Formats: sequence, C-alpha cells, structure tokens
Amino acid sequence: MKIQLYLGALFSRIQGRHWWIGILLWFALVAPAQASVILRVAIERGVNQVKVGASTTATVKDSAGRSLGQLPGMSAYAAQAVPGGVALDKWQSSLFWIEPTGKGFVYIGDRWFRGRTLVIPTEKGLTAVNWVDLEEYLYSVIGGEMNSSWPQEALKAQAIAARTYALYEREKQRNNPIFDLGDSPDRWQIYKGVSSESRNTYAAVDHTVGKVLTYNNKIILSVFHACSGGHTENVEDVWGNTLPYLRAVQDFDQNVKECNWVKTFSPGEISSRISGIGNIKDMIAESFSPFRSVKTLKIVGAQGTKVLQGEEVRTALKLKSTRFSVSKDANGNFILQGLGFGHGLGMSQWGAYNLAQRGVNYLQILGHYYKGVALTPIQAK
Repeated sequence: MKIQLYLGALFSRIQGRHWWIGILLWFALVAPAQASVILRVAIERGVNQVKVGASTTATVKDSAGRSLGQLPGMSAYAAQAVPGGVALDKWQSSLFWIEPTGKGFVYIGDRWFRGRTLVIPTEKGLTAVNWVDLEEYLYSVIGGEMNSSWPQEALKAQAIAARTYALYEREKQRNNPIFDLGDSPDRWQIYKGVSSESRNTYAAVDHTVGKVLTYNNKIILSVFHACSGGHTENVEDVWGNTLPYLRAVQDFDQNVKECNWVKTFSPGEISSRISGIGNIKDMIAESFSPFRSVKTLKIVGAQGTKVLQGEEVRTALKLKSTRFSVSKDANGNFILQGLGFGHGLGMSQWGAYNLAQRGVNYLQILGHYYKGVALTPIQAK
C-alpha cells in the first residue's frame, strides 16, 4: 500500500509550495561525513505493519544485499508481516533494507530519520530499525532531551552524557542480533528523528564529537534525569547496586517549577494501581535515603499489606520522583508533596542548565555529576 508523504507537518513554519526542497538541501549541507560508529535504533517493535519510505528515491534490498528495485521519494509504503518474512509493495523477502539515495531521510512510522532502515520479522511481529551514524543520532537526541535554546555548555554536557549512554547500551546489547537500543523515553533516550535537530544541537555534538566518559578505562552508565530537587542520589539507594561514579551531589534545580509537585490520590485510585490488598487504609514511608528519597513505602489495605521498594514506588504510582512526603486531607485522600523529576541519578538536566547560566563549562558540569571519570575518545569496535 502506497501513501504520499509530505514534510509539511515536520517543518510547518516554512511556507511555499516547494519549501521542503530547500530544507532537504540545507540538511544535506550540514550532514557530517560517515563516522565509524553505527547505532541500530529500534523505532517500531512487534507490530503487524509499519509505514516506511524515504525523502529521495530509495533502493530496496533483500537479506543478501541484492537490489530488488526502488521506492519513489516522498511516498510511504506499508511493510507487512507475512508467513516467512515481510511483504513490501510488490516484493516479499525474509527482511528488507531501505536505503535512500544522496542525503535523503528515511520514514518510519510517522517520523523522519537519518540513515537507513531495516525491516525484519521477529516472534512478536515486525521490527523497524534505524541504522544511523552515532553523531547524527545525537543531533536529534540532544534536542529531545533538552531545550535546544539552552546554553551551549549544558547542551555539550548532554551530548557527551548521551553519547556515552548510547555506547554503554550498545555494548550491553552486543548479543542482540537486531538492535542496540530503542526510542522509548521511559527506557532509553528521547529520539524523535530530524524534527528535534537544530543548529544548536549540531554545534553541541560537533564540538564534543567522539568523546565519552570512562571510569577505569570503561564506558560508564551515564544516566541523567530532569531534576533532583536539590540533591542527587547514590545509585545503591535507588537501584541497589553500587557504582563509584554515580554518587550523590548537591544540585542546582530547587527553584524549577516542574521539580516541585503535588499529587492527590483517593484510596480507590491507589487500590486500582496496587492490587491484591483491598481498599487502602494507609500509606507510610518507612525508610529513606540520606537525602530523603523514599526507599520503602508500606501500603496498608483491608486485605493485606504491600511494601514497594525504590523505583517500584515511582512506577506503581506514576510519580515524578521518589522524594516526597505523605499526608492525609480531611476527606481521607492521600497528599504526596514532592521534589524532583526522574530517578535522581547522574546529571540533573536543570542543574546543568543553571550551572551553565552561572558560567560553568561542560567539563566542570560533567565532573560535578559523574565522580572520578575521564573524558576519552571513542575506541570504535
């Protein structure tokens, strides 16, 4: 099935009948030379069909790399799971590669990406994977994770943290034959494709190209979060394991609006999220980290008690953070008043913003949030 594609939704600020031609040419001019590190980013997973295409004429190849034909530019086609493989337009194969000509983009689902596309069947359905240069991937991620109008020093710190995290995940997924990481923000980094790129993200990535954070010559788990609410956490107080570089430090994000939150739950709302213990009678924060994040939360119901540990608390109740206090109002509702947004480990993005506003450079920002690390050139594998 063929669908005509337009880039208008992506660049709606540009007017004129052939506005997109200029945009494509502009992106082509700023695209870097091919680097040595390619990431495999799963954009769609376990689906029956996925829309794919390209902004320029694209070559379609099979599993052996043989060219099967071409797809015209600016058109989307539905790749569908069929017995034994994938069907795409008039072809059927065990998998398909879609490779745009020139500096064209690929279209997957409802977004545009750099690189090329692999569509491959798995036990749960089709997986569409964007094979993309690491630095080009970061052009998008930086704009997804931070506001691209933020100070360059904060964006540079984010670029190095995101590059390091991507390569850490790539190494962890070394035995995964299909992808290195995905695009789900609750599990990986925010990757929106070219829509979140800008001149500022190009500058931040290009200035730090090929640099990662290491500890004892190993790439670190460079996690980050929106804001901690005044103090980050030691990793063992959140995830249980100890890492020497993820240590609690003072943060600089207390006055950020999104880092101060209040959430009200009726007993019934909590019962719907915490099953098996009946109507909720009480909710008690039993233990805390040294910096007042809740480590264990006891929920008392009419039919039993459940104790949530660490990040289970945030996930089960869909909270911004685990740094909160619990009280009850006159109607028996539970009032949770909290600070922070995210797990509170590693770099605080709002903290990086405020430090950059004070004139702190990106190396100092990274050194503050990741202890004892070194800035190291990528060793391509």
